[in-house]
Amino acid sequence: MKKNTSNDQNDPNKPLKVTALRYDPEKNNSPVIVAAGTGFVAQNILNVAEENGIPIYHDDSAATLLSKLQMGQEIPPELFQIVVNIYVSLLNLAEGTDVGDRLF
Repeated sequence: MKKNTSNDQNDPNKPLKVTALRYDPEKNNSPVIVAAGTGFVAQNILNVAEENGIPIYHDDSAATLLSKLQMGQEIPPELFQIVVNIYVSLLNLAEGTDVGDRLF
């Protein structure tokens, strides 16, 4: 999932920042960081997400906070509300499609 506010997307001096999450309730207690990067790496993560139909959420603040976590790390309780907001937004966007089934 990409996190980048529309204001930041329009700022050519601010590098693109992306953090990707995965949630498998059978393996983890909370979502896990599976990819993160800035600039060229971020664009590659986005390309892979788009090619695979993975939903993308734009929020630079969330990306900044989540990118401080280690790869494979579960989201800590103090960041749960951020992730809840992301999933709720994606579920609302995906209403009427099977994207919600892939999120949970």
